[in-house]
Amino acid sequence: MRTFPLIVCLLLAISCPQFLCGQQPSMQEKYKIVGDGMTDDTAAIQAAVDAGVSELRFGKGTYRISKTITIDLSKVERTAISGSGVARFRMEGAGPAFRFVGSHDGTAAPHTIRPDVWNRESSPMVDGIEIVGKHPLADGISASGTMQLTITRVVVRDARHGIHLTDRNRNVIISECHLYDNHGIGVFMDRLNLHQINLTNCHISYNDGGGVVARNSEIRNLHIGTCDIEGNMGGPDAPPSANVDLDSTNSSVAEIAIVGCTIQHSHDAKHSANIRINGESTKRPFTDETRHGHVTIASNVLSDVQVNIELKNVRGATISGNTIWKGYQRNLVAKNCQSIVMTGNSFDRNPRYHYGDGREAKRGVIFTNCKDCTLSGNQLNGIVHHEAAMVFRQCQRINANGLSILDYGQVGLLLQEVVDSQFSGCLIRDDRKSADGISIRLVDVARTKVNNPNVSHQVIESSP
Repeated sequence: MRTFPLIVCLLLAISCPQFLCGQQPSMQEKYKIVGDGMTDDTAAIQAAVDAGVSELRFGKGTYRISKTITIDLSKVERTAISGSGVARFRMEGAGPAFRFVGSHDGTAAPHTIRPDVWNRESSPMVDGIEIVGKHPLADGISASGTMQLTITRVVVRDARHGIHLTDRNRNVIISECHLYDNHGIGVFMDRLNLHQINLTNCHISYNDGGGVVARNSEIRNLHIGTCDIEGNMGGPDAPPSANVDLDSTNSSVAEIAIVGCTIQHSHDAKHSANIRINGESTKRPFTDETRHGHVTIASNVLSDVQVNIELKNVRGATISGNTIWKGYQRNLVAKNCQSIVMTGNSFDRNPRYHYGDGREAKRGVIFTNCKDCTLSGNQLNGIVHHEAAMVFRQCQRINANGLSILDYGQVGLLLQEVVDSQFSGCLIRDDRKSADGISIRLVDVARTKVNNPNVSHQVIESSP
């Protein structure tokens, strides 16, 4: 009679080693999640989620997924997914590998957050996993209705969109991620209402549809910092896109900081840009102003696209301390903007970057139909293949001082239909032996002063 319990114990020890040490089986063992690269683990992972396993830890392996794993936070409560950098998910179906669905309908203010959101849904997290797309419509991670979503140390490649944020989210952090070589968009803010998003220390590259993109979205407090963002615009025949592309059409995007990033490549794509912002927003009842903005672009390294910085219909932007070169159409374009401050930027044509077709970069800076702008301490160096190195056309109340425009080629500074403005303390010289251009050209200006510039060539005035 005593032998039977002993035999049972031995059998349990062989089939379940945790029995000997009193351990419970792991999440993967309990739900039979295999991770061998051959077994379809979709149903097993979804079963673990639906059972309320809030801490989804995956060991080393490749986990095949054929359908989106949906984490409905109102049902399964707070959930975190982690893989310690060794868990790979191969998404073989359409849609995101993981979708977080929350019910937060308030703002970022604490008093608008319902108790059930704090208690059951807040702070979903994903850390240390890789997602590889194996379907044309496979995405990495999507989220809607979340509060304090945090995505760290995640790799998404060969998918459509890397991270897709829709509907409404608040206080999102995306950090230390690699969103690489996807055929859609790296971080896609799509029909989204989102305030407070920090995007830091990420590598976002070679996503054909754009790097960081906002469309049809109300975005506030977007912080992009110390990222490498490059080559997010497909090939020569791809639709226009940009490394950072923020469009307020039918929406509004404002309160943006892009700081300390390297943003570059590729001029081969038509209409490519490093930073493209359109601030033309939906109307509001208390003002006729439709331009949104409050943008800071500071301490970035920008190069090798058709246009490095393109601002249209933006009100309130500071462009400071950037190093900018190889804009094949222009280095900077500002059109129909107001209250732009540009200070301490270097637009330099370094001969070491003349390899390949580098000499074909036209470069130059142009402000068109802009007003109330201040420029200080900016330097443009090298030949510009346009009507002038720096152009102000149909502008009003421009205050520029300390401009250095050097070895520029045809014309250094062109003011055309500029009124109520002043330019002082400018150094505009082309001292190359072959130089025969014009330092300053004034066309149809009124109530505008150009005070004692240091020039190498004549100033041509052509006023009515």
